[in-house]
Amino acid sequence: QVQLVESGGGLVQAGASLRLSCAASGRTFSSRTMGWFRQAPGKERDFVAAITSSATYTDYADSGKGRFTISRDNAKNTVYLQMNSLPPEDTAVYYCAARKTTSGSSWYNLGSYEYWGQGTQVTVSS
Repeated sequence: QVQLVESGGGLVQAGASLRLSCAASGRTFSSRTMGWFRQAPGKERDFVAAITSSATYTDYADSGKGRFTISRDNAKNTVYLQMNSLPPEDTAVYYCAARKTTSGSSWYNLGSYEYWGQGTQVTVSS
């Protein structure tokens, strides 16, 4: 069992930066790939970024490449998402997720994740 709690969201102006955190409980955090997703009002939940268990590999949606950085601290059971140069289009609820340990599907796929946080709202004003 893994419980995830996101924090760090808020209301910022366009061009600002935010760092989201996702604190995990449970013994399997360090062995799981972690992902960030986001969902804007009336839209589907979309992949944002992912990081492998030992942080060897990271991946980003095109919308975040060059602006977002995903990282993790396994000693603290925490995964982070640094977001820079935020435009209003980044407004959404951001969710972190823990991938299934035996998933064979792509990490872009929501179904490959087993545990989800409650989300944190990010609002970027113009």
